[in-house]
Amino acid sequence: MRPQGSALLKAGPIRHSQRVNDLRRHRSILALVGLWITALWIAAMGFDSGPSHAEQHRPIRIGALTDSWGATPHIIGLQDGLVELGYQPDRDFFLGVRFTSGSRDMLPTAARELVQAGADLLFVDSIVTAQAAQQATAEIPIVFTSVEDPVGSGLIESYAQPGGNMTGVASLDIELGPKRLQVFQELIPELRRVLFLYDHQDLYSAEAAALYKQAARQLGVEWVEVVVRTAAEAQRVLSEVHQRRIDGVLTPRCCASNIPGLIVEATLAQQIPTMFHSAAYWIEAGALASYGPDLYTSGRQSARIVDKIIQGADPGAIPVEVNSEIKFTINLRTADALALSISPEVLSYADEVRR
Repeated sequence: MRPQGSALLKAGPIRHSQRVNDLRRHRSILALVGLWITALWIAAMGFDSGPSHAEQHRPIRIGALTDSWGATPHIIGLQDGLVELGYQPDRDFFLGVRFTSGSRDMLPTAARELVQAGADLLFVDSIVTAQAAQQATAEIPIVFTSVEDPVGSGLIESYAQPGGNMTGVASLDIELGPKRLQVFQELIPELRRVLFLYDHQDLYSAEAAALYKQAARQLGVEWVEVVVRTAAEAQRVLSEVHQRRIDGVLTPRCCASNIPGLIVEATLAQQIPTMFHSAAYWIEAGALASYGPDLYTSGRQSARIVDKIIQGADPGAIPVEVNSEIKFTINLRTADALALSISPEVLSYADEVRR
């Protein structure tokens, strides 16, 4: 695993199509996200100097925090969304990325470093990164994306009036769990035993598991839930999928212990169908299918909120939005590699079919 680090998105807009083309040339998740590590953000930005926040024409300094291995689809979507709104990289904004390579323990430190480096706004892409940012500052505006239940988790007071210094785009990922399992069964009619593997610190997946388990009973699917503490333990479980008579694997959204990366590798290595919560880079890396919110769209949607804050709006008074764009994606190349025949009916209602 790569050590935690920083990345600077600086040399013009990073186009989504450009990233997709890059991803198609790599199979390893660690290699994929490594493409985004281009420079040290704090040193390059010189955040300890520069004009005051009130002066005009100074680029807004946006610090993006993620527990992934580099810039995520949300972050790329944010940058593209700002460009579409008329902002130019370097001239109007700097977007620095602080990532912790799957380590949640390093998030509080990483968030504080962004604050100390002089970020004008923090952008976070999950509940855990949002919580770390919230602990780091009560003054700097924070915009989140892909956060499930921001009210219940204590991030905001309400969707209409978030209060405090935080607002953003919420996710319906947990609510979509039962439908995701149903789609998985329609994709693989022989699906009888489904494995759901997640890290012991992943409270989000533990909450999602309750709805998954209920849906599994209704669908006549045997639910196999395994909680692990290390990547090595997760890898061992995945190597035993056939001994455990597993017919398919549902991935957690959290990247702790690199479990999604290990699952996508197991797709072909163990010849096992896998269903992810988002296409993102997983489909291109070899996952069979995904069903859930489009993460890139969530980032672009967040750009409108960032724009309002740049224009002087109070983040606590900006209503939280929801990304309602749900996509079902099928990877036919992986289906062929697994010798699976996908029915024409299922293919017909897929939002995207990769060949």
